[in-house]
Amino acid sequence: MPERPDLAALIADHGAVIEMINSGEAGLPVLTALLQAARPALGAACLAFVEFAPTGGQVIAASGCAEWAVGRPLPASDPATVCLLTGPRIRQTRLDHLDGPLAGELAARGLRRMIVARAELNGLTVGSLHALYPDDDESENRVQHATIGYFASCIAHMYGDQSGLPVHGDGPVVAALADGLAVVDRDGRVRLWNPAAVEVTGRTAGEAMNRPLPFPLPAAGQVLDHQLTDGQWLRITAGELAGPGMLRVVTFRDITDQQRRDSDRDLFVAVTSHELRTPVTVIKGYADTLTDHWESLTDHDRRQAARVIGQRANELARLVDRLLTSATDVRPSDEPAVPFDLGEALHAAVLDLPGDLRRRLLLHIPADLPKTLGDRHRLTTVLTELCTNAGKWSPTDSPIEVVATADGRTVAFRVADRGVGIRPEHVERAFDRFWQGESGDRRGYPGAGLGLYLVRRIVEQQNGWVSLRPRDGGGTVAEVRLPRQ
Repeated sequence: MPERPDLAALIADHGAVIEMINSGEAGLPVLTALLQAARPALGAACLAFVEFAPTGGQVIAASGCAEWAVGRPLPASDPATVCLLTGPRIRQTRLDHLDGPLAGELAARGLRRMIVARAELNGLTVGSLHALYPDDDESENRVQHATIGYFASCIAHMYGDQSGLPVHGDGPVVAALADGLAVVDRDGRVRLWNPAAVEVTGRTAGEAMNRPLPFPLPAAGQVLDHQLTDGQWLRITAGELAGPGMLRVVTFRDITDQQRRDSDRDLFVAVTSHELRTPVTVIKGYADTLTDHWESLTDHDRRQAARVIGQRANELARLVDRLLTSATDVRPSDEPAVPFDLGEALHAAVLDLPGDLRRRLLLHIPADLPKTLGDRHRLTTVLTELCTNAGKWSPTDSPIEVVATADGRTVAFRVADRGVGIRPEHVERAFDRFWQGESGDRRGYPGAGLGLYLVRRIVEQQNGWVSLRPRDGGGTVAEVRLPRQ
């Protein structure tokens, strides 16, 4: 290695390898390019990488004068193999100190010295990187040792990413991988199925072996996100294996939770932009009218514009509050549940409803209703959402009944309307975040699909439960039950 290594060239060459990875290259092409980049930095005549499996090792990539050795096995019984798998992670040795046919062939080609570094992943040796020199200099060069150790760590990182590696399907790293790994033949039939593949797919090795993959096989170096029939999402990558047989290594991982989060995020943005647009547009329109035509408007017109702006601003504030609440992990406080008068709380919550909705309510609340345990303040949100939902889905002149009852264990109240009703198959889906009874251009009712989602979260945090059911004669009944004191 030169006294002053060309660090700029080293960084540039290594950067080119990283660009290969970023562009979708994987497996042996990237590994070979890395060896070609490392050889000048190490001042070596040649580099070789040996991948290890329980049966021994095999040279899978090389640069310089060692390219002829690609494919050569290194049996587990070979003294050189034992030497490589034990002792310090980075070491220097003379080739004539090693027994075995491969070491002899290297020495016969004029190579005398070797620096070797093991590539380790989670405590497992996946392979070893070898820098070979024609000289007999046995003095330790710290820069050489540190550099080859660095490149060995880079290779181990490639194995951790599972991008076309390992080449040995039965290597020790395969069993330790957290992601599923399979090797398939030219006919697409599974020849290897690691333990993580069983965990990810639920298919045992016996169910998978010698059968087609249970999901599509992407092109080499490509990434495919695929949804299985049971709703599970997998991220799948594939790479070609060196040597005869046209084998492919396939890695896959469960990304169902990630897909759900991405879907929720996209839906949240779409719903937010859609639902905010209407009140913002109305507020802006009336504000512009007041600004541009103040003098020509009558007092009645001005008061009406201000009233609409106030109503829409209240709607906007409530919508923003619901969106923010649904987007955060709202948890109950550390304070214990306290007893409160449900009847009094319901009467107070009614006063916070819009006037047109409040006038439609018919309250049936017994005076001797027992106290319940929970959060009185958040009950206002529950009643507001249930009454607003009932008003939205029923005729504007129809009554909405609020009835409170109690039994030996719970205190309950029901909100019942005479609207379009709810289908039995929708009584649970209605509590999903962003779920809408109607969608697209057919939607005849406004809303973000958050009200019932928030109601269930609030009620369950108070150790209660909420349910929906169709009402006899048409309409919907929403019932909330809370523990009684």
